[in-house]
Amino acid sequence: MTEPPFLFLPRECFQALLATLAGQGFHCKGPQLHDGSIVYAELAEASQLPRGVRDRQAPGEYRIETGADARCFAWANGAQGLKPYLFAPQEVLWQAERHADHTQFHETLPQARPIAFIGARACDLAALALQDAHFLQQDYVDPYYARRRENLFIVAVDCSHPAATCFCASTGDGPAASAGYDIALAELEEGYVARAGSARGQGVLEQLALDPASAAQQDSATRQHQQAVSAQTRRLPSRNLHDVLFAQLEHPRWEEVAERCLSCGNCTSVCPTCFCHHELEQPQLDGTRSDHVREWDSCFTQGHSYIHGIVVRSETKFRYRQWLTHKLGSWHEQYGRSGCVGCGRCLTWCPVGIDLTEEVAAICGDANE
Repeated sequence: MTEPPFLFLPRECFQALLATLAGQGFHCKGPQLHDGSIVYAELAEASQLPRGVRDRQAPGEYRIETGADARCFAWANGAQGLKPYLFAPQEVLWQAERHADHTQFHETLPQARPIAFIGARACDLAALALQDAHFLQQDYVDPYYARRRENLFIVAVDCSHPAATCFCASTGDGPAASAGYDIALAELEEGYVARAGSARGQGVLEQLALDPASAAQQDSATRQHQQAVSAQTRRLPSRNLHDVLFAQLEHPRWEEVAERCLSCGNCTSVCPTCFCHHELEQPQLDGTRSDHVREWDSCFTQGHSYIHGIVVRSETKFRYRQWLTHKLGSWHEQYGRSGCVGCGRCLTWCPVGIDLTEEVAAICGDANE
């Protein structure tokens, strides 16, 4: 099978890409600048993209800077990724209606609109593959996730300006997209080197009638990728920390990090792979109907480990240990790899700036890959 050709999408033709996707029935969602951060929202015009925007990230810090640059994707990531569009933060799974002589249950599958997600990063695509493994490739497929997933078209953009909190190169998940996309773009000053990753993506690019990318443009994209890899200073010591983590369950660092951790759950909310949730009933006041609701939860909450009158993980050190050993350790038993894709969101959006890579280094030492 031959590799798809590299094409060149001039910057002024980005609107044509959006129009083509809209013409195929997709509602485009893309990055935009709102209230001092980059979020994903309805995208109808290329002019809505965050042109000239840079992000400055550090543990517990996120700042936006703007300039006159023509680039629209020269930032690492915001708090939001693909996850909320597939694994809904809150949704009704079924409804129960009470009648005079019986109770009737109704399934409430979402009416998912086809979405074209513009600007997905390599770390988010790796996270999507893990979410797919959890929700779609087990014995029981989650129909709510599946309904949204089948209507998703992904336009990925290689990360050219990683943040100081990024470490996807050490996890093997970036900064360039390698799989899981329909179209991938490498942004240059004058436009985008485009490549198809699926038959659907190839069809869209054919409609745009683009010229082949020149050798110089392809070389520029390659050098840009190499620079993005070199720019990352944080790393994990190994891609499989299962044995070394579980050998350090009594390490004093768990107590030390617990003194700083607020158990707020920010890290799990922004993590693109976390899937913990709880379910609850929301009855109507008149008693005629009740909604069975699923909503995001976190292993940092007290109720997450509550069972039969006992909170299993009653202290923050046990909750942080559960999160880290599961994410970097026992995910290997479940999914054949770590649950961390190196996006760095948990560092940036932690209110007290806890650095996962620093904690791992302290607990595991210099474990080799």
